[in-house]
Amino acid sequence: MEQPQEETQFEETPYRETQEEKIQKYARMAAPTVVAVGLGGAGCNVISWAKERGITGGKLVAVNTDATHLMITKADKRILIGEKLTRGLGSGGYAEVGEKALYENANEVIYELSKSNIIFMVAGLGGGTGTGSIVGLADVLRKKFAGNPMAPLIVGVVTLPFEVETARMASAKRGLSRLKSSCDSVVVIDNNRLVKVAGNLPFREALGVANTTVGKFVKGVTETITTASLINLDYADLKAIMTGSGLASIGIGEGTGETRVETAVEKALNGRLLDIEDVTKAQGLLIHVSGGEDLTLSEVNRAAEIMKRSLPPKVKIIWGARVDKELKGAVSVMAVVTGVESAFLRKNEKHLGPIKFKF
Repeated sequence: MEQPQEETQFEETPYRETQEEKIQKYARMAAPTVVAVGLGGAGCNVISWAKERGITGGKLVAVNTDATHLMITKADKRILIGEKLTRGLGSGGYAEVGEKALYENANEVIYELSKSNIIFMVAGLGGGTGTGSIVGLADVLRKKFAGNPMAPLIVGVVTLPFEVETARMASAKRGLSRLKSSCDSVVVIDNNRLVKVAGNLPFREALGVANTTVGKFVKGVTETITTASLINLDYADLKAIMTGSGLASIGIGEGTGETRVETAVEKALNGRLLDIEDVTKAQGLLIHVSGGEDLTLSEVNRAAEIMKRSLPPKVKIIWGARVDKELKGAVSVMAVVTGVESAFLRKNEKHLGPIKFKF
């Protein structure tokens, strides 16, 4: 009688990913994700600007209490906040209403920002929805990520009203004080500086300079971090110079011709849209250079060297560069100086006395 043959045993070898697969997996995990959220009318206008021009590697979210304005806003995601409180009619210029509206829909907004490494919060300070909702969102995010070592970098990007708008100025000052304590960094653009930088432009164009500057900042940093560039910005370095840095000033300049780099750097430094008290106290400098197909590494390096001379040696500098086909024969330089102080928060309120008319 034949003995039953033993079945051959096969040992399953567990699948092991190749080094190439492992590199690709961790590269996907390490790639920073960026969300820019515009709050209120001015913030939503910046989001529309970025959406119309296209932004690679970033998500654009628009948040407003004004349903009519939100309808014409271009974004990847639009969120109406405070519908029970304002019924889509806006906040009426009251920052406390804008803040309560944000809290009403905080979960919806936070959901769109979840899993992000960098969050840009964009708003115009002084109004109702922008001022109230951005400070409310900053507070919610600060509490949500308190003590979390993997917390995202939270950057406020705001504009200040004109000095003649006394009521809006007081509201903007209160909002900026709260933002400074809740955000890692707050990039501030003072509309009063536009008088010096773009005073000769038509009114509509001059007001557009601030929106364009904010849009270029968000678009430039996002794309140079998330996509292949001539020189990529490193996320860890960006976090190092912006975490806990307080206020930041931005300047953008463009140049053409043989001295295009020098011209662009000079405009970026002299055209900073925030009045800095003492630049030698700055903590960090972010330099972003854009140019056409003819942009050279030597030009990028020269831009960084020129800027470095105007700041103290202890300042940490990071830089990135991208080729922008729209900049034919031109170079654009963006300089963001972090950890600065501005006299704006210490200015005393100006009270107007009786107005006397002469006939």
